[in-house]
Amino acid sequence: MNIGAYTFSQFNEIAEKFHGYAAPGLLVGGYMVELAKGLLPEETLFEAVVETGKCLPDAVQLLTLCSTGNRRLHIRDLGLYAVSLYDKKTGVGVRVSIDPAKLYAYPEIRGWFMKEKPKQAQDVEELEREIEQAGHCICKVQRVQIDKEFLGHGHMGTVSVCSCCGEAYPLEHGSQCLGCQGQAPYTTLDPEA
Repeated sequence: MNIGAYTFSQFNEIAEKFHGYAAPGLLVGGYMVELAKGLLPEETLFEAVVETGKCLPDAVQLLTLCSTGNRRLHIRDLGLYAVSLYDKKTGVGVRVSIDPAKLYAYPEIRGWFMKEKPKQAQDVEELEREIEQAGHCICKVQRVQIDKEFLGHGHMGTVSVCSCCGEAYPLEHGSQCLGCQGQAPYTTLDPEA
């Protein structure tokens, strides 16, 4: 079963190059994203919300114009393997997730997805064969209305230079950049590298 314009084999190669290896989550994610795209009205300018930070965001970036860089891909890590594609103006869209009840027909997928088998015990060839065979048949679809916080994008606004670190930042963040306000994910080891 194809994943959009790609054969399963072609998408497998693309996934490997982009992600580092053809992760099962990325392969299944390809089917999920294509299913969601097909359920949106044609010409819909859409965005995406992904409910996991693992593999599925890469499927969105490979198969749509949504990316973290253009701010059309939003990751809200709820620990759920689901993606919603929605009209960027109205928020109306579709949510696609994996339905565990449908996995009994696909024991390798179930073993992988439900963590019933350690990675070393998984039969990768059989898992990929089942993923290709199942396609989007293991998915559940829901119509959704996305929360307003995900609609529209604010512009950066006025830019200032932080009085503490000397870097440019959005002035709306306050008198110093967020990093100097204690939100940096690092500690500087050498101030002038």
